[in-house]
Amino acid sequence: MSGERCCVECGARLSRYNAAQWCATCAPAAVDEPMEMSAQFWWSEHMLAALSTWHLGRVIYAYRTHPFHGPQPLSQKRVAAWLDVTQAQLSRIETGPAPEVITKLMRWARILRIPAELLWFKLPSTSTLGEVNRNDFLRTAAAVTATAAASPHGLLQLLNETTPADLPARVGSAEIEQLRAASSLFASWDARYGGGLVREVVATQLRVAVSYLRAGCAPRYRNDLYAAVGSLAHTAGFMAFDACVHRDATDMFALALKCAEEADAWQLRAKVLSSSARQAIWTGKPKEGLRFVQQAFLHSDRLTATERAMLYTTEARAQAKISAVEEVVKAVGHADDQFSRADPAENPSWMNYYDAAQHAGDTGHALFDLAIHGRFGGEARRRLQTAVAGHAGDAERSRTISMIKLASLTMATGDPDEAVGIGSTAVQRAASLRSMRAAEDVHELRTFARRAGAHLVQAAE
Repeated sequence: MSGERCCVECGARLSRYNAAQWCATCAPAAVDEPMEMSAQFWWSEHMLAALSTWHLGRVIYAYRTHPFHGPQPLSQKRVAAWLDVTQAQLSRIETGPAPEVITKLMRWARILRIPAELLWFKLPSTSTLGEVNRNDFLRTAAAVTATAAASPHGLLQLLNETTPADLPARVGSAEIEQLRAASSLFASWDARYGGGLVREVVATQLRVAVSYLRAGCAPRYRNDLYAAVGSLAHTAGFMAFDACVHRDATDMFALALKCAEEADAWQLRAKVLSSSARQAIWTGKPKEGLRFVQQAFLHSDRLTATERAMLYTTEARAQAKISAVEEVVKAVGHADDQFSRADPAENPSWMNYYDAAQHAGDTGHALFDLAIHGRFGGEARRRLQTAVAGHAGDAERSRTISMIKLASLTMATGDPDEAVGIGSTAVQRAASLRSMRAAEDVHELRTFARRAGAHLVQAAE
């Protein structure tokens, strides 16, 4: 087969995950320790499904049984030696309750070289980000945003080309504009690639932005500064939410809310509370999500019709999780009514994403939880189809997640063969994202597929 790679020792075909010259059997064993695995290894569905459980034992098991290792998984005995535990202890770690001792979690994660952005707990920082000039990065981000689209990989190279510099003694309109531009750029990366790709870098930039609040600032710029920091905090929080690093997301949303309220920025406040509500709903706390939405509706007359539509769709998603059918229908109706009055020219920049496709997807997601139980299935499907067809490439994550939901709904209530076609495409798309939310939705889709006796195509690596 053209392009096929073989082991230099035994001639066996090498796995697509294997960047080395040897197969797992023939690999040099002078020093038996975990090798550096490729990004394809870690971002494969096999590993993401395990990582999404927040159970390091299951992650270790997935590591041992990954297709990279060929037909023969790594033995428990060998991996136990790496982790400095007995084989019996590793067996209990893999099959028992999720380990919770953070020092052990950090040590095992470091030994296996698990990328920090995939973990649900924080590793001590070993990066050199503290040695670069983050102010130059913010300025460059502003310049790039103003002139051309940028890829994360290209712009992040700038972090290696800057030198240390002190934070400004005073902050004015130029620094505020840099923060706004950086927030806009990061948000566009998030929507296109998912929150896991550059989350740590954005968090670092957020710490710099917070330090601006301690610098001198003319009173006329004070509210704008707080609003700019709040917007960047919200972007960082949503990236953490998408990566399912929920403690970080909660802290960042809280910072964003405090900044918005300090700046008297009611529109930003509503957006932050809506995102906090979505995180609460995602983590199984829909009633807490409803409380956030109720807070966001305070002084709703200061919000645009698009923002009110956003809040009603969030309310509908929360109500659906507690099976409040009438409330879901009412909230979706209010959302549709508000969106019919929307004028994009009135919206703040962070609401540019909320177009007809986003509205259809968000309301379709709310109806999904009713549809899988036999209520409003046709309407949920129609809205999800509209979202999939309407999202552009700069909203790749939203389009993919709506496609996954559409496949799950079709698998549960419609034609499994049709669902396989939709779902296999969705799985392929999800593999190119760095979104743990999308990975968890794929896991849900596979559960529906198993119940229907259907088989989805594996993601290409």
